[in-house]
Amino acid sequence: MIGGEVRAVNAQPDLSAGGIAFPGAGFRRRRVVNWMSLGVLYAFFYATRYNYTAVAPILADVFGWKNTDLGVFETMMPLVYGLSVVLNGPLADRIGGKKAFLAGAAGVVVANVLFGLSALAVVSPAVWEGTGPSRHVVTSAVFSFGLSGGGILTLMALVWGLNGYFQSFGALSIVKVNAQWFHVRERGTFSGIFGVLIRMGLLLAFQGVPLVLLFLPWQYAFWIPGAFVALLLGVNYVWMENSPAEAGYTGFDTGDGAEDDASPSSLGYVLSRVFASRVTWTIALGSMMIGFVRRSVVDAWWPKYFVDFHGARSASFATYGPYLVATWGIALAGIAGGFVFGVTSDRTFAGRRAPVILFGFLGMALVLVLFGISDMLGLGPMAAACCLVLLSFCVNGAHGMIGGAASMDFGGKKAAATAAGMFDGMQYLAGAFVGMGVGYVTTRWGWEAWHWAPVPFALVGAWLMSRLWNTVPKGRMQ
Repeated sequence: MIGGEVRAVNAQPDLSAGGIAFPGAGFRRRRVVNWMSLGVLYAFFYATRYNYTAVAPILADVFGWKNTDLGVFETMMPLVYGLSVVLNGPLADRIGGKKAFLAGAAGVVVANVLFGLSALAVVSPAVWEGTGPSRHVVTSAVFSFGLSGGGILTLMALVWGLNGYFQSFGALSIVKVNAQWFHVRERGTFSGIFGVLIRMGLLLAFQGVPLVLLFLPWQYAFWIPGAFVALLLGVNYVWMENSPAEAGYTGFDTGDGAEDDASPSSLGYVLSRVFASRVTWTIALGSMMIGFVRRSVVDAWWPKYFVDFHGARSASFATYGPYLVATWGIALAGIAGGFVFGVTSDRTFAGRRAPVILFGFLGMALVLVLFGISDMLGLGPMAAACCLVLLSFCVNGAHGMIGGAASMDFGGKKAAATAAGMFDGMQYLAGAFVGMGVGYVTTRWGWEAWHWAPVPFALVGAWLMSRLWNTVPKGRMQ
């Protein structure tokens, strides 16, 4: 149903080139409408999560924060997100992806508005002196409402943790809905589309936010993306449906061995399908290894790295060449990685996800080593940007396979959100360790140590995926 209108359904199945039976000629067009409504909102979830990372150097300037202070946020968000995404998975499986996504969107709007309002507490910003590694605070920031520096840091971190809780509904919901709209033999390619959405959201954060900051104060980097989430909440309320059946198309077999989806998932079924499986636990540990690499380098700290290590000015990021190469390159390489990994998984490995994820881990380890050597040789910020681009290809290709394809494969229609929560949650719990860890490492040993720390985790991830080389979902249609 769309806007209360019941769609007429073609009684004859529409067969794709791959032999998948679609319930009616209009099914795939309707699926595009559903997917785009859902997907664009998911992209703005990313924009309202990574806007903090893009603004972090400016927040440090205004509030007088060190890397260890910024690390509080990089710990709070993934910690709350990681716990919430695991706990909320069964809830999303029970109530459906649409309700879960809309509730999450409403909370994201509120959290971003509140975070921006913290600008009202700044009477006078901190004053800094020097450039690059020698840069330091000479006059501390002054705050209103009787707040100390530690007090404002705590309040803002709590608000950002609240954002993390509501953000957790995004991945759960998108996987829950699309597990019912995509056949198992389409899901690897779907993971490439999933990667496009993630990259769109990161582009909105890392490129759109600096453009906003050319004209408006930093708080608008939270208010403007929040406004778009509010708008898209309404779009999804009208246009997005949980399943083909709710849109008027019945009889679509996703081929993943899941039970009939006419009734809500029982908690026992959901938990046993996901948490009693050696395979899902191995994938979850692999996702955790991705989290150590992704959250420590490619998704979180690199803008601050350009400021501290290469002497870039955060206020001029919109026109700083290496930053632009990194921003666009990370996005485009992430999209390419998603499609290359997804299509290769579907066509070369017959729907097996572990082989391509293993190659992704080996690529991460190699690029991190090259990144470290690049800085040791003093090859400059442009070489660093190129390393970040290559790393994005590997990280986001592997992440898309776990978050977009494997969670649907091994969770099925009834437990997809729980599987996504388990996999995504482990990744962000790793990120919680990384947040304070990177702040400590870079403060104690400098940015020279930053590239090397995630290498062992990438190698462990490759070993874990080697254990699942030939694994496919039980009961899957071949």
